[in-house]
Amino acid sequence: MFRSRFWTMRINQNTVLQGKRVTLVPYTSAHVPRYHEWMKSEELQRLTASEPLSLQQEYEMQRSWREDTDKCTFIVLDTDKWSRQKATEEECMVGDVNLFLTDPENRKVGEIEIMIAEPSCRGRGFGKEATLIMMSYGMIHLGLTIFEAKIGLENKASIGMFKKINFKEVGVNNIFQEVTLRMIVDEQERQWLLEQTSYVDEKKYSLMQLQNPISDS
Repeated sequence: MFRSRFWTMRINQNTVLQGKRVTLVPYTSAHVPRYHEWMKSEELQRLTASEPLSLQQEYEMQRSWREDTDKCTFIVLDTDKWSRQKATEEECMVGDVNLFLTDPENRKVGEIEIMIAEPSCRGRGFGKEATLIMMSYGMIHLGLTIFEAKIGLENKASIGMFKKINFKEVGVNNIFQEVTLRMIVDEQERQWLLEQTSYVDEKKYSLMQLQNPISDS
């Protein structure tokens, strides 16, 4: 298990987590153009409480996230499209999933965010699987024992998804119009998470393998 008090996004820079519906890969500069196009959406800006950035600012943000000591990010790919077609990662992107260390006094707490940006991929279990894979990764490799999610009150689908995977509502902020949900990973939850993600295949990621890195068949 990763035991250092401080870690950065670099811990996952060589990691691919392949699931049934989604595959998680590190956020690289190759993903920025598609990500930038997503974030032009007023809907996504509202749901993620984000401000629009220029393409250059988006590249700078990607670089800073790679070095930050309190963030870990994966880009979410469509596994079927990525593994069966001659497609680049950019063409297979459906969203992203993030972990933030928000409590400097307790490095066991991680705030999780999931965004499925492609409308055609919503409601198909992509977000749920990506969230479970990320939580399992955070639990095993980063030593996290508490997960929190802060979600806008209007985002009923995301709130419902987190509640289905055992998050409990712990507070509502009416000023920011968001709800906080939490999961404390006791032994029972740990075993449940491990069972839910037992099929995930952890592979080595290479920047030289941006096109169809699983198979050419």
